[in-house]
Amino acid sequence: MSAGHNLRISLEMIKWEHSVFALPFALCGAMLAARGWPTPWQLLWIVVAMVSARSAAMAFNRFADAEIDSANPRTSTRALPAGVLKKRFVGWFVLGASAIFILSAAMLNRLTLLLSPVALGIVLLYSYTKRFTRWSHLVLGFALGIAPAAAWIAVRGSLDPRILLLTGAVTFWVAGFDVLYACQDCDFDKNFGLHSIPRHHGVAKALLLARVMHGVMLLLLLAVVSVFGLGKLAIAGVIAVALLLAYEHSLVSARDLSRLNAAFFTMNGVISVVLFLFVAADLLIH
Repeated sequence: MSAGHNLRISLEMIKWEHSVFALPFALCGAMLAARGWPTPWQLLWIVVAMVSARSAAMAFNRFADAEIDSANPRTSTRALPAGVLKKRFVGWFVLGASAIFILSAAMLNRLTLLLSPVALGIVLLYSYTKRFTRWSHLVLGFALGIAPAAAWIAVRGSLDPRILLLTGAVTFWVAGFDVLYACQDCDFDKNFGLHSIPRHHGVAKALLLARVMHGVMLLLLLAVVSVFGLGKLAIAGVIAVALLLAYEHSLVSARDLSRLNAAFFTMNGVISVVLFLFVAADLLIH
């Protein structure tokens, strides 16, 4: 197979278009730091950093979980277990995406460059956490949650503790929807010796815990509005997110997980974009 064909399959494998989950929150962090739009140079390299970091993380996850995915009927048709891609190619893809991420960090400022190996370590090593802790969902949340803080550093060259409230909000948002997603693998995780909240607490309690996590997210978003002195548009954005989350949770129940993909992929992309649009509008108008 050609390198171009392998690259196309790799991009499909990592669902690179789902970078929309975390990218809007990174842009929120950048705009809060700049109190408006960052410079075009900063914006360009923040976007490159986000997409490359997520690409490296997703490809590494597929690399690390190849045997697990092969044993799981739900994931056995993915590119690696199906033999469409070789692990060697995916390994090189991870290295290439990681190199692009480090380059983008270097193009921003010295602190982003110094912290880039730490960020890579967080987003890559998440893949192993479900092997030993049921709280891997929070680790994944934190891996995406560092995006707004990283974007703040990219713009300011330093860290303001206030932006960690947005890191916390993203952490609990991602953890909540990852718990939802893990419900479909509850029995497999138990049989294969993997750890997750649904495996240890059952689907019904897992759905409740996901709601609690999303409630914490909303409280942290209100704290972000307060500490940054945002206005009514930002508050309206939080209300819109609350309504969208309520709808997301209405799509799934302990008895019916058939609409889980709609709740996971579609709704979460909408949620992140909607919040960004409201926050951006609030900052630009004021």
